[in-house]
Amino acid sequence: MKNIFQGNTTQELIDRVNQLTPETKGHWGKMSVDQMLAHCNVAYDMTFTDKYPKPGFLKKFLLKTFIKPGTVGENPYPKNGRTAPQFIIKDRRDFDLEKQKLVDYLQKTHNLGAEHFEGMESHSFGKLNQQEWSNLFYKHLDHHLTQFGV
Repeated sequence: MKNIFQGNTTQELIDRVNQLTPETKGHWGKMSVDQMLAHCNVAYDMTFTDKYPKPGFLKKFLLKTFIKPGTVGENPYPKNGRTAPQFIIKDRRDFDLEKQKLVDYLQKTHNLGAEHFEGMESHSFGKLNQQEWSNLFYKHLDHHLTQFGV
């Protein structure tokens, strides 16, 4: 799996995001391209903002036990997999705004660097090492960019 903290990987992802247009269609799933961008931004919103409430003790325990391995591990996501409720985007979004927000988050993540994330607390999974953070960010974004053919 590629490392999100390496400059060439960050640039590759930004280049792929920049290939998207408001007319880009997904190869599977129900999301429009603007909804997909907003969906991808949720992971970064959870990391860098307090926009979403943190799960309680029991829910966090269940997430760490059952969801974390598939989310931060090396195996790719399956097509049409289930997603957490806060990641479901039902309304249409401003394509340009969501696209720029995602590019800004990618640059911010790269600029902060791997060491910043080492041992940092995840919204849902507790403390993660830098490789787990990289997998979490890269795997999710790669999955959805592939979904939209870029």
